[in-house]
Amino acid sequence: MGNRGMEDLIPLINKLQDAFSTIGQSCNLDLPQIAVVGGQSAGKSSVLENFVGRDFLPRGSGIVTRRPLILQLVNNKAEYAEFLHCKGRKFVDFDEVRQEIEAETDRITGSNKGISPIPINLRVYSPHVLNLTLIDLPGMTKVAVGDQPPDIEHQIRDMLMQFVTRESCLILAVTPANTDLANSDALKLSKEVDPQGLRTIGVITKLDLMDEGTDARDIMENKLLPLRRGYIGVVNRSQKDIDGRKDIRAALAAERKFFLSHPSYRHMAERMGTPHLQKTLNQQLTNHIRDTLPGLRSKLQSQLLSLEKEVEEYKNFRPDDPTRKTKALLQMVQQFGVDFEKCIEGSGDQVDTAELSGGARINRIFHERFPFELVKIVFDEKELRREISHAIKNVHGVRTGLFTPDLAFEAIVKKQIIKLKEPCLKCIDLVIQELINTVRQCTNKLGSYPRLREETERIVTTYVREREGKTKDQVLLLIDIELSYINTNHEDFIGFAKYTSRLSPVIRKGWLTLNISIMKGGSKEYWFVLTAESLSWYKDEEEKEKKYMLPLDNLKLRDVEKGFMSTKHIFAIFNTEQRNVYKDLRQIELACDSQEDMDSWKASFLRAGVYPEKDQSEEATPVDSFSMDPQLERQVETIRNLVDSYTGIVNKTIRDLMPKTIMHLMINNVNFIHSELLAYLYSSGDQNSLMEESADQAQRRDEMLRMYHAIKEALSIIGDISTSTVSTPAPPPVNDISSLLFFVFSFLISSHLVYSLLPSPPSFPCGCGYVSPLFLTLFSSCSRRPPGAPNRPTIIRPAEPSLLD
Repeated sequence: MGNRGMEDLIPLINKLQDAFSTIGQSCNLDLPQIAVVGGQSAGKSSVLENFVGRDFLPRGSGIVTRRPLILQLVNNKAEYAEFLHCKGRKFVDFDEVRQEIEAETDRITGSNKGISPIPINLRVYSPHVLNLTLIDLPGMTKVAVGDQPPDIEHQIRDMLMQFVTRESCLILAVTPANTDLANSDALKLSKEVDPQGLRTIGVITKLDLMDEGTDARDIMENKLLPLRRGYIGVVNRSQKDIDGRKDIRAALAAERKFFLSHPSYRHMAERMGTPHLQKTLNQQLTNHIRDTLPGLRSKLQSQLLSLEKEVEEYKNFRPDDPTRKTKALLQMVQQFGVDFEKCIEGSGDQVDTAELSGGARINRIFHERFPFELVKIVFDEKELRREISHAIKNVHGVRTGLFTPDLAFEAIVKKQIIKLKEPCLKCIDLVIQELINTVRQCTNKLGSYPRLREETERIVTTYVREREGKTKDQVLLLIDIELSYINTNHEDFIGFAKYTSRLSPVIRKGWLTLNISIMKGGSKEYWFVLTAESLSWYKDEEEKEKKYMLPLDNLKLRDVEKGFMSTKHIFAIFNTEQRNVYKDLRQIELACDSQEDMDSWKASFLRAGVYPEKDQSEEATPVDSFSMDPQLERQVETIRNLVDSYTGIVNKTIRDLMPKTIMHLMINNVNFIHSELLAYLYSSGDQNSLMEESADQAQRRDEMLRMYHAIKEALSIIGDISTSTVSTPAPPPVNDISSLLFFVFSFLISSHLVYSLLPSPPSFPCGCGYVSPLFLTLFSSCSRRPPGAPNRPTIIRPAEPSLLD
């Protein structure tokens, strides 16, 4: 009965497999098993039924096995079957086993020939079996039939790869003898995932269906495409025998007689047939389990250690103990307060390195997002200058003003200050959202008690919303305070006197490319300085070497199309009185690197009184909206610069006060969590209802404890296995030259590439075409065909080992 002294190893793996399947976990363990792979109609189902001695697998055309079937064979005095999904029910009638497999398959995959990787666990107890665990997988196919998806071939391959790629899985590669071995899907797959052949066992079926005069002796003797674990031949029942319900015991007797009487197999009959295959698989699986036990034990021990900490709090857990509930409530509220404070203030333990959170995100709002929102308040330059012009005219009324009116300045400044309300309120909204997100993040630890988590979030969020209203009122009050008094004596304000004392205030500085012809110097970058009076350019930013100064009188702008290969954005300056602008040029072209730079420079020229040529919006403006009166334009430019100066002071003040106001009225006041949250929770409802744990938490605790005890039991069982028994070592590597030659020759013949190698018209017939004398010479030493037998490439034998080695 298998490998003496180690008969308990396979039942041990069965117990582990059932234990982890029952709790819905695999524990990430690759338990030793045998996967049965092969093409459709290769005879996999017949081999498994011969093992059991019963007809119990579904039959039919196309893909019959559509879910992995984990078949556990257990040597037992009584004969019956059990499904893991039908616990407690014993199947004595094996026709009912077949019906249950079909029903359970359709339950997951439907009746449209679809497949699913979810396995069916079947355990068969019988006195006629050896302890063995096999996984029957869907047969490999290449064409979708019926309602199957077009990629059914790839789906089946992906499913098979989930099993055969595991190092703990032995591969039972089933190939029919009446097909070309070089085209075996099973051997091709096993060669791909097991190139050293350590895990592959070859099975050749349908030996009795080979053409008369042919045999698979060289395959069985491991000379043709050799495997380290070799091949075993079996003879299954024919379709006629299956339809006629031929007894499997009679079929096994006929199989035995076939090998004893066949001249090619009688010398190896003791190593052929289903009983020998079953015994070999039992021994090899047992040895394989023995080899993997140390690694399995180490993995179980590491998982047990990782569970120890989580299980510790559940060992003495009593969900209905009121003392435990009170203690848990106090601890959780206290922990929530600590976590919230750490998220806002920052802490040195468990720092998130993946992304910003809590206080860091709020700090980013204060010093990056809010200043950016202030900068985004874009003034329409033309509209602003128009408003200043109207304000100046309205202040003077019917009189013509000689001086710049300060009332116009105040009116424009107040209008700009009012625009600050929107970004300030938006800043508060962003901080509120971050606080609420932080509250939700900190209540994740209360997930075991959904009612407690819900109430905590509600109470804290309500408090934050109350503080939001007070904070917004305070911020709006700050802006109203700024509006109530325009402090023109502020030390940072340039003031009317300071401004008028400057002969020519600078409007903009920056690099521009001056485009002129090569004869006049070519294109070159200069440092440009634009004032209300002139446009000057220098060699560099130090402004020591002035190249030219151009007065702004009678200048206008026009757009210039980009050149075919140019990436620059270009605009031109010209004189409306047809005078030269620079040297003997009527216009000069200035180039910027981006559209934003060009728009910014154009806006600066507008402030200096240089307008675009034929501006449609300007032409559509009423006649009294714009005046080209030089004195009025000078007053407009003066107020425009004064407005810039004062709004800069206000922006600086608001940028400083906003974070302080929010911190004082919202964030610092959330310390009520430590002092008042517990009282709010007690007053919000019954303590018992607050501390009712969720069904998910109870299930998780139960699964954790079951997993913990299952791993402990598994380690205990593994520890009882004697390690003094000796397993059979894996067979040594085989010389694979013959299999390489076989594959090359088979490929050349089957693909007719041999024609390209013919030195002269062929004259030697072969079963699948014609070959040259050179190839016939190579094949002649590989052929042991009885007289009169037809030529068939599938039975070509290699030369004697001494020649090929």
